[in-house]
Amino acid sequence: MTDLRDAAMTSKAWPFEEARAVLKRYEKQPPEKGYVLFETGYGPSGLPHIGTFGEVLRTTMIRRAFEVISDIPTRLICFSDDLDGMRKVPGNVPNQDMLREHLQKPLTSVPDPFGEFDSFGDHNNAMLRRFLDTFGFEYEFYSATEFYRTGQFDEVLKRAAERYDDIMKVMLKSLREERRQTYSIFLPIHPETGRVLYVPMKEVNATDHTITFDDEDGREWTLPVTGGNVKLQWKPDFGARWAALGVDFEMYGKDHSTNTPIYDSICEILGHPAPEHFTYELFLDETGQKISKSSGNGISIDEWLTYASTESLSYFMFLKPKTAKRLYFDVIPKAVDEYHQQLRAYAKQDTAQRLANPVYHIHGHNVPESTMVVPFAMLLNLVSVSGAEEKDKLWGFIRRYAPDASPEHNPDLDQAAGFAIRYYNDFVKPTRSFRLPTDQERAAMEELSACLGDADKALDVIARKNAQEGKDVALPAVDWHDDEFLQSIVFAIGKTHGFDPLRSWFSALYEVLLGASQGPRFGGFIALYGIDETKALIADGLAGKLAA
Repeated sequence: MTDLRDAAMTSKAWPFEEARAVLKRYEKQPPEKGYVLFETGYGPSGLPHIGTFGEVLRTTMIRRAFEVISDIPTRLICFSDDLDGMRKVPGNVPNQDMLREHLQKPLTSVPDPFGEFDSFGDHNNAMLRRFLDTFGFEYEFYSATEFYRTGQFDEVLKRAAERYDDIMKVMLKSLREERRQTYSIFLPIHPETGRVLYVPMKEVNATDHTITFDDEDGREWTLPVTGGNVKLQWKPDFGARWAALGVDFEMYGKDHSTNTPIYDSICEILGHPAPEHFTYELFLDETGQKISKSSGNGISIDEWLTYASTESLSYFMFLKPKTAKRLYFDVIPKAVDEYHQQLRAYAKQDTAQRLANPVYHIHGHNVPESTMVVPFAMLLNLVSVSGAEEKDKLWGFIRRYAPDASPEHNPDLDQAAGFAIRYYNDFVKPTRSFRLPTDQERAAMEELSACLGDADKALDVIARKNAQEGKDVALPAVDWHDDEFLQSIVFAIGKTHGFDPLRSWFSALYEVLLGASQGPRFGGFIALYGIDETKALIADGLAGKLAA
């Protein structure tokens, strides 16, 4: 454990860098509350999206890293701002006319358009918790509605009334002149209509902790700031929540970064040191637009899990959090294969290398072995050429390539086979585009077909390639099940037929035989699909049957 902690204290993996920043807060003395508090916030104005999941996952990774370098207990709170007024109707939910009748009401006072929960806020909170539970996160869920109405926020709200002018000074600096005239950190919840009101304050009484204001009809009201009668505007709410809970760490997207000084100042005015923060770049859809809960663009958690494992999504989330990433369906196969590459690498790595490996931050000390003997990208191409609609047909090819493999002993491969069929039918099949070969490509593919299964011809083309390159090396052993031997044949044919650059030869194989612009290592594909099957595929490609 000492060696692990020593390595973690110098690891350049971003979760450890952030964990060390949190630990530095308590170099001189441990926290009075007895634990370090990590928090994530969620605005349930629409269905939870994949970015929300990423925030909890990444915070969990930092929390785990902290637990490696420190013995101080930790907690993780997922806080839902469900007392926020519904400012617009999300475009991806039913019963929109009904929802419009409840605009500006707290989300937990808006009826559930799906008819499943007591409110729209409750529905969205349940969806978030279901998503988080799918991944086995350890967290405590906090509802802003409950937090305000049960009095847990009362002391900080009283302090906000007492220090109202100081907080307003911070806020007014960030507002345009027009907004300054009517702005208040307090938003009353109308006693009759239940709507969250954006109205100026006539008085904030620091002695009895009340606010006085006129509603939209000009009637004057006086309400206590406690007991859920008011909520804070979202920027002051950030800092006040940190102060009320004693938050030590929270991450948020780049769109919040300019507000960090505001959040910090309000937290400190209310009597608590500002937490450590981590700003991550935003997720974009395939057009480069920011992913939004209300518009529902990009990939949802459920959609990713339709085509790949939870671990592959966690892997994608780990990578370069400070770099904007496009999050659309084309990234899934790459994430799956890279995740398993890292699993295989982990077994051979030393402690420092393991702490930098994404799979450590996904699995902690229980990193599994990969049983993916066939890459996901290869499975997709196998589905393409075999027309497999059921996993059993795919397993027929897989067993020929890896006789010892089975659904029982290779569960991740079995799961991936099902995902590959689904992904191919939904995304690859509709976009396939075959073409006829050029004369140069035709001659090369004819020789490739002739070499497959014929040892003399195969060794001859490899020998010609070696002579062309001026190499005097021994010829490889003939093994029609060996990826490397088959790849050496494909490579030699590309060289001897004058393809320059050589990748244009492989592009030709993919475009003529697979209907795609890129594809798998072709020697591995032949080993998996079979010699006779590949020769038949080449014959169909040359005859124009695939491009028909």
